[in-house]
Amino acid sequence: MRKLHHAALACAVGAIMLSGNALAQATATPAAAAAPAKEETGKQLAFNNRKGNCLACHGMPTVPDAESTGLYGPPLIAMSARFPDKAKLRAQIWDATAFNPSTSMIPFGKHGVLTEAEIDKVTDFVYGL
Repeated sequence: MRKLHHAALACAVGAIMLSGNALAQATATPAAAAAPAKEETGKQLAFNNRKGNCLACHGMPTVPDAESTGLYGPPLIAMSARFPDKAKLRAQIWDATAFNPSTSMIPFGKHGVLTEAEIDKVTDFVYGL
């Protein structure tokens, strides 16, 4: 009986929280809803699993909040030493198949995953690692 009481209480609390959230969204000011979204930084794009998603394949040992990184691609470390010409790094992110046709890295620019500006931001972030 006690477990049933706790389950009912948890459901009631959840319903109250959901209704409070719906009420807050309904009473939000129109100005807040119309506010433009903040532009993402290169780091945010690299970490975003719908955009750059670099962490799916690459580790970033020097970035403390880069958790659950992939081990498939090479670690993104000392990138300015590995790519002295920043334009080559950008070209690699744009279309890695141009340099290695058998690569598994998707061509972020060629396939329209990232815009020109987003690729520039990701390149700046990765180059600084």
